[in-house]
Amino acid sequence: MLQQTPVSRVEPVWREWVARWPVPSAMAKTSVAEVLRAWGKLGYPRRAMRLHECATVLARDYGDEVPDDVETLLTLPGVGAYTARAIACFGYGQRVPVVDTNVRRVIARVVHGVADSAPSARDLRDAEELLPADNGARFSAALMELGALVCTARAPQCPVCPLSSCTWHEAGHPQLDAPARPVQKYAGTDRQVRGRLLDVLRGSSIPVTRAQLDVVWLSDIAQRDRALDSLLVDGLVEQTADGRFALAGEGG
Repeated sequence: MLQQTPVSRVEPVWREWVARWPVPSAMAKTSVAEVLRAWGKLGYPRRAMRLHECATVLARDYGDEVPDDVETLLTLPGVGAYTARAIACFGYGQRVPVVDTNVRRVIARVVHGVADSAPSARDLRDAEELLPADNGARFSAALMELGALVCTARAPQCPVCPLSSCTWHEAGHPQLDAPARPVQKYAGTDRQVRGRLLDVLRGSSIPVTRAQLDVVWLSDIAQRDRALDSLLVDGLVEQTADGRFALAGEGG
């Protein structure tokens, strides 16, 4: 849930999920459609489908337990490199480097003396070299919090930084020569159209007509059709034999 979504939006939904589905087998018994409804407006709904697939695998193959090693975690549906390492580190306390945007920025400044850096193959190596022999999970969490609250991208709070040495600070805060990264927009994108179409389907207990979907986006018919087609291709939406539309698993 936290992939590309802030904690403030995730927390209330997460609390509802763990109360409703405390173990993987509980979710595995639920339809994909209900999981998509519970996902609500968190965005990137394919993540919800992958969670349902993952729960099914955990219930069937792992006795309702989440594996504790990175290599096994990487074989699970929807679990990528970051998520696998985060589970091993924060869930099981293993000495495993976990690198997000905040950690990458802290390391770039403290170790390499640059304002920020793009993702690279050296990220995990840099983070692992900093990890203490014990309390690796606590240290990794501290790096994330340092980047989120103190060593921020736009207004770093150097006077209150707990670190005694920082190469970037000592060099006078040199800025990047590269152009600023573009801010990802949402309004008017296919993602927004997909979200509106899914809202209609989540709010209906029966399949809906094409006309009910069409009214949610009248400004660009081609874009609306493209968004609906992509939902069908992704398996999030199904079309019934009579031409109506429903969430996955409810198309009959």
